[in-house]
Amino acid sequence: MNLQILQVILGILLPLLLLALLFKSIKIVPQSKVFLIERFGKYTRSLKAGLNLVVPFLDNVSFKVDILERQLDPFVISVVTRDNVEVDVKTTVFYRIVDAGKTMYRISNLDQAVKTTAISVIRSAGGKQELDDLQSSRESMSLEISNNLEQASEVWGIEITRTEIIDIIIDEQTKESQRQQLNAERERRARIAIAEGEKKSIELESDALYYKSVKESESEKIKADADSYAIKARARANAEQIKLISEQLKDGGQAAAEYEVLLKQVEGLSKIAASPSSNTLIIPSDITKTLGSISTVFDILKGDKKP
Repeated sequence: MNLQILQVILGILLPLLLLALLFKSIKIVPQSKVFLIERFGKYTRSLKAGLNLVVPFLDNVSFKVDILERQLDPFVISVVTRDNVEVDVKTTVFYRIVDAGKTMYRISNLDQAVKTTAISVIRSAGGKQELDDLQSSRESMSLEISNNLEQASEVWGIEITRTEIIDIIIDEQTKESQRQQLNAERERRARIAIAEGEKKSIELESDALYYKSVKESESEKIKADADSYAIKARARANAEQIKLISEQLKDGGQAAAEYEVLLKQVEGLSKIAASPSSNTLIIPSDITKTLGSISTVFDILKGDKKP
């Protein structure tokens, strides 16, 4: 009877023991965590996300480390710039754990260690720059701080993802000095702009005068060329006319020439007589003699026309 009861108890306990051993040998690690395993009080390995097997009752989960990116609370650091201006720099640091074994077994207060290192690095980086550069180059300075922190934090098994300079706090005296400097800079730029405008205006006026003189010179040259051409044309015409008259005179055209001269004289007297300002017309005796010879000319011409 007692043997039967013992068998029943063993039949119940053995499956339960097997289930307990199976349960203790399986560790399911979430995606955002890493489990650290110790055996007999010594760190042996890290369990990554997913299903993992361990030795029951020998392997023990000592730490469950969150590997999500972390952010330090913003902190203010006093920095003296290269131009001896003391400012307060408000900063924060982002990091994540990449080697949980180093993180948990090499340092006790990780956040404080990162903050202390960041203060030293930021003061060193800020002391290399002047105040104006510190305010205008936050991104480059943040990158430099992040790189320097990365080297210092490798031994802790963390990765510095980024650092952010949230604000640069300046006292009122320095702000007033900056305002005066800014106003002076604005006035300087305004004067430079006015001077450049006046210079440009003078250059444009000079260019306009030069362009005008060039065009006037070209116009005068064209006019001179035209006058020269006209004079040459009249000269050629007169020369041609003289040549024709000379040929006519050689061919017995003396009477025709005298007739042409007499005709011009009569036309001139007609214009003088037709003028409203001429009340009295005095004709020289030479002209009357010339007029008297018109009939002679006609006779000569008629005689020339006879066959």
